[in-house]
Amino acid sequence: MLGQTALYGLTTVIIRLFPFIINPYITDSFGPEAYSPFADFYSVAGVIAVLLTHGMETTFFRFAMEEKNDKKLISTAFFSVAAATLLFLIFSLTFSNELAIAFKTPTQVNLLTILVVILSLDAFSAMPFVMLRKNERPLKYASVKITNGIVNFILVVFFLQVLPRIPDGVFGIKYSPAFGIGYVFVANLVASALTFILLFKDIFVAKLKYFSWELWKKMLKYSWPITIAGLAGIINETLDRQFLKFLLPDETGRHELGVYGAVAKIVTFVVLFRQAYVLGIEPFFFSHSKNENAGRTYAKLMDVFIAVNCMIVLFLCVNLDWISRFYLKNPEYYEGIPILPILFIASLFLGIYLNLSIWYKLSDKTIIGGYISFIGAAITIAINFYFIPRYGYWASTWATLASYFAMMVISYIWGQRKHPIPYNLYSNLIIISITIIVSLVYYQNFKHNIWLGNLIFLVLTIILIKTQNLIPKSLLNKIKR
Repeated sequence: MLGQTALYGLTTVIIRLFPFIINPYITDSFGPEAYSPFADFYSVAGVIAVLLTHGMETTFFRFAMEEKNDKKLISTAFFSVAAATLLFLIFSLTFSNELAIAFKTPTQVNLLTILVVILSLDAFSAMPFVMLRKNERPLKYASVKITNGIVNFILVVFFLQVLPRIPDGVFGIKYSPAFGIGYVFVANLVASALTFILLFKDIFVAKLKYFSWELWKKMLKYSWPITIAGLAGIINETLDRQFLKFLLPDETGRHELGVYGAVAKIVTFVVLFRQAYVLGIEPFFFSHSKNENAGRTYAKLMDVFIAVNCMIVLFLCVNLDWISRFYLKNPEYYEGIPILPILFIASLFLGIYLNLSIWYKLSDKTIIGGYISFIGAAITIAINFYFIPRYGYWASTWATLASYFAMMVISYIWGQRKHPIPYNLYSNLIIISITIIVSLVYYQNFKHNIWLGNLIFLVLTIILIKTQNLIPKSLLNKIKR
């Protein structure tokens, strides 16, 4: 069971890595305005994905603990998602022109249509993936997920890097500069279609005759708060792209949207560590919740998380000048690099918040996570709405920081009242403060001095490792021997 959990976690991290490694090929091929439809449409895609699955993945596992009839549970969950997806597909294809105009993308109807089909295929595939997990088939789950990422990556590289260099084309396919960023959408479409085909047999495990209205109503009652919380989370992550598009003049909006969307991908360096940590640690949190010293254990894990995350943020900030230019490749995006230290710090706050959230998960009060996410979403919306017309993507950057900071503080105060955990508040505040001050001061004044920056990083890392006991004493004793 532990091995399966590790495989699911590793797979999740790997598939999060693919969009990150694809991005440099896209920015190398297109400037910010040409890139903007990619950032634009995929910021909406997250919202639609949450609505189409409407929490049924989590709900399925919750009801699997009680429902003995697997066929009824699987069929009810699958057809709930399938019905929502079919309605979305029919509506979107019927009113594609109207939707394109409403979203200020009247010349991109074809891209919108491709995205609709991608999202529909992904939604149809969502429950089969859940079924694979329920039936303990981690190898197929991992292989299909990773195949999707590999195919997507290979096709993006082929369309953007190889095909333009072959004037006569390949297999009758010639590169069209006018289609441009559309090739990225086509690559995603092929990968999603292949995933759907690979899961085709698993889809037909669900039978309409086993669908239960009574069970569906119970599942929907459980799933809607999850959906609302998911929407609030997506708003915090991606809605700022839409504000940039709607609140700025067309040409300026496309430019700012493209720069912000591409540059923000570099935050994945921090996100990947957080993702791996959360996937690995959440089962541990629950399995140790009844232990007498559980609170102290959680506090120590928070110390380790903050220390390692601060080291990552500091390393990125002192090396940001060369990392960002190497990653983005295209100088047209360099103007957005200065927002990254702020986004790194915001991601640190989000990671701490996710660690703090254990208190309401242990108390079986997950709706509180929805409340906190809503507060964060309200802050995001307010700052973006009032300040984007004046400050552009800098407003979005500070909104992200303010939102995650507020969520972190609220969760800590609320949690200490309802489910106290003896976190080392003052020492962690000192570590976070030093990280923020050194990162910002260094980047603003010494960013071209890589040797100085890495020397500072090395010294602070040694201090952190020593003061936070990040290396177990048993291992140190072995090294001394």
